[in-house]
Amino acid sequence: MSFTAADVPVQTGRTILVTGANTGIGLEAAKVLAAKGARVLLGCRDAARAQAAMERIKAATPGADLAYVALDQADLASVRRAAGQVAAEPRLDVLLNNAGVMIPPLSRTAQGAESQFGVNHLGSFALTALLLPKLAQTAGARVVVTASLAHRQGRMMWDNLHAEKGYNSGRFYAQSKLANLLFMLELDRRLRAAGSPVKAIGCHPGVSLTELMRHLPSWTQPLLPLARPLFNPVAAAAWPALQAATDPQAQGGDYFGPQGIWEMRGASGKARIEKHALDRGDARRLWDLSVELTGIDPGLPEA
Repeated sequence: MSFTAADVPVQTGRTILVTGANTGIGLEAAKVLAAKGARVLLGCRDAARAQAAMERIKAATPGADLAYVALDQADLASVRRAAGQVAAEPRLDVLLNNAGVMIPPLSRTAQGAESQFGVNHLGSFALTALLLPKLAQTAGARVVVTASLAHRQGRMMWDNLHAEKGYNSGRFYAQSKLANLLFMLELDRRLRAAGSPVKAIGCHPGVSLTELMRHLPSWTQPLLPLARPLFNPVAAAAWPALQAATDPQAQGGDYFGPQGIWEMRGASGKARIEKHALDRGDARRLWDLSVELTGIDPGLPEA
């Protein structure tokens, strides 16, 4: 099946938290979900940008039910506050983990983690763990984890997770995206073992020109227009996330992405997971390390 925004079912009565919802893929997903009747919570770092995003959504859907959630995944204290706000909602049907950073200069989270591993993985791990009890109150609830084609090149650098022994932005981005898939698949196994009603589902957007690419080297900028025909339009890049969040046929452990050439663009469908992302030993090690680094334990049994 090829899935697009037109295939998103009516979402009336459902509440969906979209992280990184003020721009790019997160904004496009929030637009569609709001148009389909969902209450959309926009998890964003900047209140002004979140307000601008909500105004754009309401311009397209005047009756949109929206709320801002202050969320900075580079600070676990902010993640905890955001989770507390969301937990006070009457219900939560979907946590769409979309927020992320890509190939920035070396920087660190408030807790000292390398920023890509910290924001892309640890922030999502912590938010998910804190919201699992809320999600479990709603039948059919889902956690969506956004990975990337870059997971194919990713390797876990266990002896250099915090970049004390050197930093390469591309390698650390690929590691963080591999971590996303290892986490999603381990979460799926543990939710099943616990008999939880919550599903864990993954997705990737293909290749799209979004604000996430703002740290690309300057020499690449003149080349981007030449490569544009291969890229996924931003609206289409949101389709895999929308499928993961809303497709009635989606199952826990599924992974969705574009169906076009090299999974770079096109309608959404089942995507390929590299063999090393299926390593259960690495997934368990990452899980335990994530609990240690965040101080937050989802409390799910090992599968």
